[in-house]
Amino acid sequence: KMAADKSIDEALQTIIRTESEITDLLKVVESLESASLPPVDSENPEFTSLKTTNAKLKYQILHLQRAIAEEQAKAMKSMTNVLAVVNSVFTTAVRLVYPAFTQTKALVQTTTDEKFGDYKCIAAMPISQALKAAGQNTAPRDVAERIIAQVKNTPFIGKLEVAGAGFINVSLAPSYVSQLVHELLVHGVRPPPVDRKLRVIVDFSSPNVAKEMHVGHLRSTIIGETFCRLLEFAGHNVLRLNHVGDWGTQFGMLIAHLKDMFPDYSKVSHPIGNLQAFYKTSKKRFDEDEEFKKRAYASVVLLQNGNPDVRKAWNLICDVSRKEFESIYERLGVTLLERGESFYQPFMQDIVKDFEAKGLVKEEDGRKLVFVPGIEIPLTIVKSDGGFTYDTSDLAALRHRVDVEKGDWLIYVVDAGQGLHFQTVYGAAKMAGYYSDAVRIDHTGFGVVLGEDKKKFKTRSGDTVRLVDLLDEGLERALAKLKEKQRDQVLTPEELAKAQKSVAYGCIKYADLSHTRTNDYVFSFDKMLDDRGNTAVYLLYALTRIRSIARLANVTPEELLRAMETTPIDLSHAKELKLAKCIVRFPEVISRVMDELYPHLLCDYMYELCTTFTEFYDNCYCVEKNRQTGEVISVNMSRLLLCEATAKVLEKSFFIVGLEPVSRM
Repeated sequence: KMAADKSIDEALQTIIRTESEITDLLKVVESLESASLPPVDSENPEFTSLKTTNAKLKYQILHLQRAIAEEQAKAMKSMTNVLAVVNSVFTTAVRLVYPAFTQTKALVQTTTDEKFGDYKCIAAMPISQALKAAGQNTAPRDVAERIIAQVKNTPFIGKLEVAGAGFINVSLAPSYVSQLVHELLVHGVRPPPVDRKLRVIVDFSSPNVAKEMHVGHLRSTIIGETFCRLLEFAGHNVLRLNHVGDWGTQFGMLIAHLKDMFPDYSKVSHPIGNLQAFYKTSKKRFDEDEEFKKRAYASVVLLQNGNPDVRKAWNLICDVSRKEFESIYERLGVTLLERGESFYQPFMQDIVKDFEAKGLVKEEDGRKLVFVPGIEIPLTIVKSDGGFTYDTSDLAALRHRVDVEKGDWLIYVVDAGQGLHFQTVYGAAKMAGYYSDAVRIDHTGFGVVLGEDKKKFKTRSGDTVRLVDLLDEGLERALAKLKEKQRDQVLTPEELAKAQKSVAYGCIKYADLSHTRTNDYVFSFDKMLDDRGNTAVYLLYALTRIRSIARLANVTPEELLRAMETTPIDLSHAKELKLAKCIVRFPEVISRVMDELYPHLLCDYMYELCTTFTEFYDNCYCVEKNRQTGEVISVNMSRLLLCEATAKVLEKSFFIVGLEPVSRM
């Protein structure tokens, strides 16, 4: 983020500085060309020097004009992160006034109350403390006034004031906000600027083959998909990996059971049917039948050695699971590349040899262990029976993602309970030199889904809730809710079905994403389907309503497009300005979510944008109609454009969190 902010700072300063320099240089050139010079010898050194200076100045002007054009071209591809720009201005001011103050933390924050402006600079207090420590007693408010003196002429700042102990409240100039909204309408909703495009690898969902996806996979799948959409929107090169559990001793019992059930499986294709029941039956036999257990272990050895018939049985089982997984992913709008534990098997022996060669392995009771300083529990990279473990697999995966996939940033979307495991894996990989500080690695842990009894979400019989059952119940409840609101009487069957899916899957996704990722949350369809408050239903309805305004005003899309180019955005009314300021905060919200990887921040912003729009719509008429006839009398095109800008930002936000908007609801 600091690098991106620096690039914003440099771009801003370049444009301001170069435009000023061009004006000054043009004056110099003009004065040189129009000066009444006496006749001189063309060989005169002074005359030659003036000609050379004139030529250099003209060249500089061309160079600077080209620089401005390049910066403007960059700006076309991204939206202005206003917080970063304001922070850049104040950081520069602080460096000028107090060069000894080297704090690198952000000096500017977004305010939480509009009466204190849009942003606040918090630099004065720590600078005052630093000065006091150096023997200079300067009150924070005096420090603040010196900083203000440096930034008061910044064109996009409308108002500056010192508040409280020394906070500097910053209000944006309405004309600047209006220009940002205009740019959004003309050029579309674009990402904030990023310092460089990264190769990002996101590991998420990761169910186990031969087991059905359950509610425990819900959070990883939804959060991971959102991260991918967010990072792809920002322009990063994202690889979406599904690290499925498709290897291990459990496949021995499944293959042995398959052989018993369908002896001719290698020649004739047999439908396994209910894979969960198939798994339970084979597990029961494994626990109770010693002879079966021996055959199961023998099948594992054959599988690891690449026996063709056993591999075919393994592929058959994986294919059945894969179809079930893909069915759920399609319903949730999730895209993944399957790359399970089996993919990394060929690399595991090299991992063990490498750790041994680097002197990082300790042997205990036949096991090969790797201890990471400061962590009590070691990794087991080889079991006492000679087999590899999840630890070996995760080390091999990390190394492959950095060395082969050239990952700059690895994100593991796995429950918080795996925190210590990943901390140990990352530590061991760092010891082995598998990645440097240039690679960013995040374990984005998340809390547990709870039932309304505040315990782990289970069925009434105490079983884990199957994800397919949860989605089916969502469809049933969404349809019931729409019928309760009598939407079935005004929507066509196709529109009703589309709204049903949008509400059902949207409410499940949004309920998850709108909670702080690291916290547990209570799964409640009643709360999810409420059309009041911060829910998917409320947001979907809000966007549908906003989109209907222009349609009901009989304004065509073509008329709206022409207005975007020609109509100024008037922000005279306080509610117009408040809405516009909320709209242009979108890039800074996106930047923050990318930095911190907390999707609820985007959900909070979406809800704030919708409630701010409601305030605007209740106080500022967009369309005036004859109350008797319903005929449109007048349309406030500037306000209609604010509606359009709000809708555009909401639609992009909906896409990132996986909500499907509907034209009628």
